[in-house]
Amino acid sequence: MRTDQILTRLERVFARLDREPERPAHLQTPQMSRHRVVLLGSTLAFYLAIVVAVLTTSWLVRLDWQVMFFRPYEQWPQIHAFLDYLVVLGQRGPTAVMVAAWLGWRSWRQHTLRPLIALGVALLLLNITVGSVKLGLGRLGPHYATQIGSAELFAGGDIFPSGHTANAVVTWGILAYLASTTVTRRVLSILSAVVSLSVGATTVYLGTHWVSDVLLGWTAGLLIMLALPWFEPLIAAVEARVFALRERLRRRLETGTVPVPVATALTPLLSAGGKWQLRLAGDAATAGPAAAAAGPQEPAAVPVPAAAQAAVAGPGHAPVPRPAAHVSGRPHLIRSERTPVTPVGSRRPAHTERPTGRAAARPATGG
Repeated sequence: MRTDQILTRLERVFARLDREPERPAHLQTPQMSRHRVVLLGSTLAFYLAIVVAVLTTSWLVRLDWQVMFFRPYEQWPQIHAFLDYLVVLGQRGPTAVMVAAWLGWRSWRQHTLRPLIALGVALLLLNITVGSVKLGLGRLGPHYATQIGSAELFAGGDIFPSGHTANAVVTWGILAYLASTTVTRRVLSILSAVVSLSVGATTVYLGTHWVSDVLLGWTAGLLIMLALPWFEPLIAAVEARVFALRERLRRRLETGTVPVPVATALTPLLSAGGKWQLRLAGDAATAGPAAAAAGPQEPAAVPVPAAAQAAVAGPGHAPVPRPAAHVSGRPHLIRSERTPVTPVGSRRPAHTERPTGRAAARPATGG
């Protein structure tokens, strides 16, 4: 007779959310395949072509001005409020916090720091590559353009390429990059592509970016995602270094070389979900079963040193021998636990000595 427990759908969901007992062995790291290298080279060539087209004020710059004069936000004002919220999916702060929270849970569940470290490396690459091009070209946005038909380069701006678009590609694309299964990776790739395309088109609708800004932002984000497998050895080295540091801290806590407040604060962080518990050197838990079976013992007498006796006796006096101090093994009782003692006799005067009546009141003076 089978006694397997039948789980409900909600219980199965919570079971999937629970922490795995060990780090899964099926986690695959993307490799830099030949197909990926070819795609990376093609994307890089497209990136350079967009930059050259803007630098030479080609047809792409004319397209930028045509879309700007079209003013999409005036053509379809009814969707303006919705797109104001949609563009937040490309802002660095909110999206990084949401994705980091999800990847942090995955790191905890799978006993690995790779998701969080991969996110940090991708955002660092984004800041370096996109930020340097922004500051180097210094392009002004459509709302700050000064000359019709100009590329508005080297004017102190910082919108080329579009940071919102590149951030959307990297932040949401990292979820697909770190997916555990092929099906999940495909679904998340499509979802991240839709989000990044929507964010880029929204910036053009709102008039905050040129069309060429968005094209270069998409390309910049895609370059980072394609080149990320080259940084997998660095990610693995950082993870190994962090785990080694954790082991060193654990040993320092066990030997008692860390102050108590610091040890109290670090113990929950180093527990690894309860797999490690702090056991100090010389603790009763490590003394072995022999010490536990011996039972409670009377504390040993504390001898008084001869030098201390001579110091107390003073010069010219022989030290007086004193018995060794003995500490009783009985527990000390507090006042509420002591046996009450009834005093012998009463402190009150006898009835015959008490005054029989109240003293007469003094007459009031005057009258």
